[in-house]
Amino acid sequence: MNLIDCHTHTQFSFDSDADINKCAERAAQLGLAAYAITDHCECNAWYPEEHYTDKSVLESFNYRQAFYDSMAAVTELKDKYAGRLNLICGAELGQILHDTEAAAIAASDERLDFIIGSVHQVRGEKDFYYIDYPKMSMDEIYDLLERYFKEVYELCRSGIPDVIGHITYCLRYMKQRHGICPDISRFDDIIAECLRALAQNGKGIEINTSGLRQGFGATFPDLKYVKLFRELGGEIISIGSDAHTPEDIGKGVADGAELAKAAGFKHLCYFKRRKPVFIEID
Repeated sequence: MNLIDCHTHTQFSFDSDADINKCAERAAQLGLAAYAITDHCECNAWYPEEHYTDKSVLESFNYRQAFYDSMAAVTELKDKYAGRLNLICGAELGQILHDTEAAAIAASDERLDFIIGSVHQVRGEKDFYYIDYPKMSMDEIYDLLERYFKEVYELCRSGIPDVIGHITYCLRYMKQRHGICPDISRFDDIIAECLRALAQNGKGIEINTSGLRQGFGATFPDLKYVKLFRELGGEIISIGSDAHTPEDIGKGVADGAELAKAAGFKHLCYFKRRKPVFIEID
C-alpha cells in the first residue's frame, strides 16, 4: 500500500518542539511515498503582537516569522534528502478569511508545494482548543458549530487552499476532553455544500487520523463525509497524521488509506508546486 502523511508539524509550529531533522529522518525510515511538513501559520496573527489592537481571541503572534523559518528549513532538507524522501514543503494556513492579505502573501511563496486550509477558530471566538465548553449550553454549542460550518463553506468557495484540513475539527476538544457529543447531522446540508464546492473547484479534503490515537475514536472527517465527498465528484483526497512529534509521523495513515478506499477512492493525492500528484492506494 502506498502511504502518505501530508499533515505534520515541527519546531516551527507554536504547539510543537519536534526537531525538524528528526522528523525528516523518521519519515525516511518509514518509507512514506510522500511526506509533507505543514507548520502552523495562523493568518489572523501573521504580524507581531503590537500590530493588533484587539487581542482577546488570539493566543500567539508573529506567524510570519515562523512561516518563513519553516519554508527555509524544509527547502534545505529537500536537498539533504534528495533521493531518500519525497519531501513536500507545505503550510497549514489557519483563518485564511480573517486576513486574506496575509494569506495571499504566504500563498505566493514559490517554495510552497502544498496548502492546507483550516478553520481553528471562527470570527469573534477563541480557537476551539481554548473554549470552555462545560460553561456553554447546547444551544450555544450548536450556534458555534453553525458559524463554524458557514465559515468552512466560505473557505471552500475561496479556492485558496489545496485541501481543507480536518473538516470536523470543531468536535475534537468537545468530545476528547469533556465527552460532549453534539449531533452534526443537522449541518449535513451545509457540509454537503462545502464538499460540492471543493469538488467543483478541483480542490480536496484530508483524512486527518489524529482522532484515532488521541481518544476521539474516529478520523476528521469520518467515513460518512469522505464517502459523500466522493459521491459529489471529489477526486482529491489527502491523508495526514497531524503529528507534532517524530514518533507520531505516519500513525493511522494506513487506516486512513483503507477508509479512502472504502469511500470509493482509488487514488491518494499529494502536491508538488501546488499541483496534485495522484498515486494508487494499492
